This record gives sequence, structure tokens and C-alpha cells, in this order.
Amino acid sequence: MFKELDPLLHSQLRLALMSLLVGVEEADFTYLRERTGATAGNLSVQLDKLNEAGYIAVEKTFQGKMPRTLCRVTPCGIEALDEYVHALQTYLNLKSK
Repeated sequence: MFKELDPLLHSQLRLALMSLLVGVEEADFTYLRERTGATAGNLSVQLDKLNEAGYIAVEKTFQGKMPRTLCRVTPCGIEALDEYVHALQTYLNLKSK
């Protein structure tokens, strides 16, 4: 029996963002935009969706007079990504290590 893939994580950009964030303590908006090649508008929308789901935490601050957006994956987001990977493995008929 196949597990359902989380539609929120099944988006290419959101999956890329979660994959990047799980490997770092936190990342700023510029880093994520450069790494994904996303437009600022699209990136902002996708970060909002992940934040609303509780998968990431977003902190908006200022560095001098410049706004700075920091993102970090939450425990809920780590669990969701782990479940997504395991569900995908069932489709690929791979055994978990």
C-alpha cells in the first residue's frame, strides 16, 4: 500500500527549500533565493505556505536599515519531510536504511 505524498512538500520549490533548510541551522532569504533560482515573489509566497503549515519558522528583522528574513526548519517540518521521503521510498520500492 502506498502512503500519500504530502501535497505541500510535493511542490518542487517547497521541497527544495525544505531540503536546504534541513541541512543548515538557519538561512536568510537571499541565500534561499540564490540557491533555488526562484524569483523573490515566488519564494516569498512559498515560504509563507511552509510557515503557515508550521514546517518552518520565519523571523523578520533588520540588519542596519535593511530588512532581513531568516528561516529555519521546525521539528514539525523535519517530521513532515521525513514522512515525505519514506512515502516516496514506497513508490520507488526502496528499503529504508
